[in-house]
Amino acid sequence: IKGEVSVSKQNVDIYSFYINSTVTSRYATTVITSRVANTLNESQEIQFEVKIPKNAFISKFRMTIEGKTYDGDVKEKEAAQQQYNQAVSRGQSAGLVRSVGRTLEDFKTSVTVAAFSKVTFELTYEELLKRRLGKYELLINAQPMQPVADFKMDLHIQEKPGISFLEVKGDLSTGDLANAIKTTRADKDAWVTFYPTRDQQTKCKSCGENGLNGDLLVTYDVERRNPKGEVMVSNGYFVHYFAPSDVPRIPKNVVFIIDRSGSMHGRKIDQTRLALLRILSDLDEHDHFGLITFDSEVSLWKRELLKATETNLENAKSFVKEIRDRGATDINAAVLAGVDMISRHPREGTASILILLTDGDPTTGETNIEKIIANVKEAIGTKFPLYCLGFGYDVNFDFLTKMSLENGGVARRIYEDSDADLQLQGFYDEVAVPLLTDIQLKYPGGTNLTKTSFSLYFNGSEIVVSGQITDNSDTIMTKDPSDVPPENEDFMQRLWAYLTVKQLLERQVLLKGQEKEDEKEEALQLSLKYQFVTPLTSMVVTKPQEGEVEVADKPKEGEAPPRPPGGFIPFLFYIYQPDSVMNKHNCHVHIMHVLSNYFMLNYYLLLLIITYVQLLKQHYVTFGALAVNKQNCTHPAEEHSNWSYFSKFVSMS
Repeated sequence: IKGEVSVSKQNVDIYSFYINSTVTSRYATTVITSRVANTLNESQEIQFEVKIPKNAFISKFRMTIEGKTYDGDVKEKEAAQQQYNQAVSRGQSAGLVRSVGRTLEDFKTSVTVAAFSKVTFELTYEELLKRRLGKYELLINAQPMQPVADFKMDLHIQEKPGISFLEVKGDLSTGDLANAIKTTRADKDAWVTFYPTRDQQTKCKSCGENGLNGDLLVTYDVERRNPKGEVMVSNGYFVHYFAPSDVPRIPKNVVFIIDRSGSMHGRKIDQTRLALLRILSDLDEHDHFGLITFDSEVSLWKRELLKATETNLENAKSFVKEIRDRGATDINAAVLAGVDMISRHPREGTASILILLTDGDPTTGETNIEKIIANVKEAIGTKFPLYCLGFGYDVNFDFLTKMSLENGGVARRIYEDSDADLQLQGFYDEVAVPLLTDIQLKYPGGTNLTKTSFSLYFNGSEIVVSGQITDNSDTIMTKDPSDVPPENEDFMQRLWAYLTVKQLLERQVLLKGQEKEDEKEEALQLSLKYQFVTPLTSMVVTKPQEGEVEVADKPKEGEAPPRPPGGFIPFLFYIYQPDSVMNKHNCHVHIMHVLSNYFMLNYYLLLLIITYVQLLKQHYVTFGALAVNKQNCTHPAEEHSNWSYFSKFVSMS
């Protein structure tokens, strides 16, 4: 959560900033309230900006000015289109909510406030906390942009089975700020408060004259006394949390399918190698594994799955250390080879998993995405899941998402950053210990159920099913009465709606025709009923004085971040390699990596551009302000010891 008022500090006073989050049975409702005074003797625009988790749905926004309240209105996206177009035509930023990183989205609006008047902003969002690696995480990022006299953060966690452990971490829990944190524990409740003084807000490690700038991370888990899980009932709705840990682990067969195409050059391939080396070290001795690398060709380390013995793992690590980037991307052949490897060596009593890592579109072999998805689905035949890891923003994430969901898995984006290797290893850790396969859950007396079939359950995760109760018979739901506090009685209905909408939206990529339209309409009606801002709805915010309209839309995970402004940014790029022969193709490949990373363009679009440039018969190839000395160029992987280069940005626009 980030609160920000972006105006001159001399002209405004954020005299109160509250963050209040209540977690009831993993369902978190967070309210951010910022009260701001205009200290000028004339009106001015005051901006409000907060960052919320990507998994959350905004459910309420209001501004209160001079005693009058103005509420944002959640409407069908098409119904809000006219206001959206009007905002765009005025040159305003019509999309108030946008993706800003791995886990956050940005909500931003502004309003004109009269001289010596005040405005109160209030934003509410809701999310179901997901259990990963044995814990839930509630993350709060605070950056109010100035020290605040009355800054309060109140977190209350209520868990019916009891809280087994709780820990508070993050930048805001270090140094002198740790003294501003108080944690209180009871059997089924925990309270965390953070009340830093104005002085403390300026002296912490991540603070300064702009006040707090950091995060507070609360991690916890619950007691699990009943192997059948925890059931809660409230006002005709139920939720079942199922996370058994007292069952033996299942030996697994895992095949890693690694993209080594040219676009994986540099840090991507380096981090992939590092992550694989760690993952191999973590394999259990009862596991079997396989390694497949691919570009335009598919290479199998071994033709069959091998047991994770010390000798086999050491040999595999030697192979991984030699993986180099080259060539195009034949995803179809690579995944089918992985399916074949597992299918040829079935082992009873085991769980099989395919993990694909790629950073691009299929560019050779079968390149029709729908055909690839059909081929893979037919080959796997529901026998085991496929997990797709998309490296960076150039990857076709929609394609990976659909291919994963069609085969009982999930897609995950790996962000190009210094910790990409840890992201890869972290994903593997989540699926490292399968405990159950082919889970089918049944609820007599239940209706409008969320997903009840799951291909695998992994240690440290959790299965959540919610639904409505149709009768008062002696069912699993009524045998275990809830003790939901009266003030939170509607949370379970909202939890059910949240989970239902999430799963309906996820299924959209798999459905066609009338079934797709019916489920889309169901998700839309639930979004409108519960005032959730989802990909099907928009929040219309009308500014009271100006009468201007802004529209908040929820961004899609597959969307790339904003590109650099101004189109082509001229720069001069030098490559120097005194001791090597000219290697035109690899020189162009290296240039494309630099351009692709900088402009976030598709690697193979750049290949087309530079191939055209190559036709120019000059000592220097010139493209705009790009100059490349062709006679002194080679690929760093081939002449690594002699390779040196430097790049210089001559001008930026």
